[in-house]
Amino acid sequence: MDLRSLAAVPLAALALTACGSSDASTGDSGAGAERLDVVVGAYPYEFVAQRVGGDAVTVENLTEPGAEPHDVELTARQVAAVGEADLVVRSAGFQPALDEAVAQQEASVLDVLELVETRAGADPHAGEERAEEGHAEDEHADEEQHAEEEHADGTVDPHVWLDPQRLATIADEVADRLADLSPDQADGFRERAQQLRTELEQLDTELAEGLASCERTQVVTSHEAFGYLTERYGLEQVGISGLSPEGEPSPRRLAEVAEIARANGVTTVFFEETVSPRVAEQLAREVGATAEVLSPLETAPGSGDYLTAMRTNLEQLRTALGCS
Repeated sequence: MDLRSLAAVPLAALALTACGSSDASTGDSGAGAERLDVVVGAYPYEFVAQRVGGDAVTVENLTEPGAEPHDVELTARQVAAVGEADLVVRSAGFQPALDEAVAQQEASVLDVLELVETRAGADPHAGEERAEEGHAEDEHADEEQHAEEEHADGTVDPHVWLDPQRLATIADEVADRLADLSPDQADGFRERAQQLRTELEQLDTELAEGLASCERTQVVTSHEAFGYLTERYGLEQVGISGLSPEGEPSPRRLAEVAEIARANGVTTVFFEETVSPRVAEQLAREVGATAEVLSPLETAPGSGDYLTAMRTNLEQLRTALGCS
């Protein structure tokens, strides 16, 4: 064997050793299994999927930070991602574009509204625009308007994540679905879901205690996204607009909310970060209140996560309601 052959032996051995070391490292880290692809429609489900999935998942949120998720439009690539995902997490009816993509792609879907008790999302503005276009005095128009309001009462409120206990139930099911997809990593999914449940239950306790004794219970909001939160903690949601933040309230509805605000000494009118504050600020000026942000967490917070944003909401509510 010449000197060149001798020199090649340790180099080859080193290369083999390096390859073996890389494989062992991959196996030790648990990354040997291919990551699962999870697609979600809104930030709260991104938060849950990341916390439960850990390094075993790749999560794509179809709603960009700061965007309004109700009216999200999907690109061709995003529609394809829905079909290719191992799991899609959504609230049916919340994002029509996502619902359409799911139907087209026959995706594997977890509809969170099937997991928890839901509430009807009454929209007090159904038919008001028409009634105020010359039909307000017409008895037949009034009957039609009342019928439409009753129909709107059957609409499911999709904002279930604003109740931490409901979100914990969703996290448990996400863990189970991921475990079915990757049984070797099931223990990790369920352990992380249990840890998240513990944190959400702690948040629930903080909200319950922080909102237990307040001078006022009326929470005036730009749109009715907070029904689960107000219902759980014994408050009353007074929405200017209904479930859709894009709904334009009628003068009659604005007058109704202003009357409620004055009668109950409301000091704050809340609006959300992704929608124009114009109407909330207008109403606040009219009743001598201030306009402040209360986040429905439909989009990722500017800093922190779901837990920190909900604690910020708690402080906003405590100030507005005069809680002790």
